Amino acid sequence: MQHILSLSYGKDSLACLGAIEKLGWTLNHIVHAEVWATDTTPADLPPMVEFKARADEIIKARWGITVEHVRAGVTYEEVFHKVRTRSLNGQNGKIYGWPPIRKPWCNSRLKVAALDKCHHKGAVSYRGIAIDEPIRLARLDGVSAVSPLAAAGWTEDVCWEWCEENDLLSPIYTDSARGGCWFCHNQSIGQLRLLRKKYPEYWALMLKWDSDSPVTFHPDGHTVHDFDLRFQLEDEGFLSPDDKIFRWSMLDEELNYRWF
Repeated sequence: MQHILSLSYGKDSLACLGAIEKLGWTLNHIVHAEVWATDTTPADLPPMVEFKARADEIIKARWGITVEHVRAGVTYEEVFHKVRTRSLNGQNGKIYGWPPIRKPWCNSRLKVAALDKCHHKGAVSYRGIAIDEPIRLARLDGVSAVSPLAAAGWTEDVCWEWCEENDLLSPIYTDSARGGCWFCHNQSIGQLRLLRKKYPEYWALMLKWDSDSPVTFHPDGHTVHDFDLRFQLEDEGFLSPDDKIFRWSMLDEELNYRWF
């Protein structure tokens, strides 16, 4: 029977290696769903790309397993611009555009589709869910999908410590509370601000996609261009990035002031 770890390179996912080792459980295979923004641009930020390569070397040396990187065969940009032929909300004939917050197509079309390629019938899938995540743990059946972290009694803090001690803590955590795709619609304002500042070429691509999309970046109606204007006004000193009472109407107020 195959015992597979679905690796995301986050702290909980990588700490599964330590928990599995501590428990003495079998591990035959490690797989990672690789997402690409375009044919030439990965979904990971450059520091994460470098970290994943180094982590693969550490895993191979210590556990003797080569991480298998699988792709869905399609990029985020390609699905983004795919024309809908069936839709319940009047979007027929329009491109997909930005994924919805609930049931985002990016997860099923890019990650799940990639992992399905290496699905083994009857395999046990290890998931990186810590013991202090009861809601997520409740979704596992305990047979085909299990959590080594929960079995070992490891919390998220323990996972962080283990990754630090084993040189497997992602550099993403130095700037962010989460990893993931740099174009994700679920990321925080701070992460968007950081992306615009450190990776203007990626931000420019998001603005281009934003212009193409028939749906807004956020379900509240705000676009990437709205965020771009907000960050521009922050750069010019008209708004503070630390303002805890920011309102979108403040952008209109500032623009009206300039106009008059």
